Amino acid sequence: MRILHTMIRVGDLERSLAFYTEVLGMRVLRRKDYPEGRFTLAFIGYGEESETAAIELTHNWDTASYDLGKGFGHVALETDDVYAACARIKAKGGKVVREAGPMKHGTTAIAFVEDPDGYKIELIEEKNKPAHRAEITK
Repeated sequence: MRILHTMIRVGDLERSLAFYTEVLGMRVLRRKDYPEGRFTLAFIGYGEESETAAIELTHNWDTASYDLGKGFGHVALETDDVYAACARIKAKGGKVVREAGPMKHGTTAIAFVEDPDGYKIELIEEKNKPAHRAEITK
């Protein structure tokens, strides 16, 4: 078995696609409208679905926004440099809600960004790289 995808509901599909592709660098893997059900599914990711997990963005045409609820936590993405990733995300208009730095009670460098619908995305630095010094973030 393997993880195929994580599904999140979005209020504005085009806005969400722009965030995930332009700000986070993913690509649209496939997209399909279901007119009879009044929804669209768009699968996005960094590689082919046959090889890596994807995110499924579900847009119900008649719903502009959702209550995020208390059960969903976040989607996690690995990056080779969490500090540089935050700088790129900010430069592209993305919202960093927890700056890059060591995780609480640990040494792994992490950060959190927020997509247009308020979903949290954790950036985790590749574990085989040494932790960065604070001056790199400035």
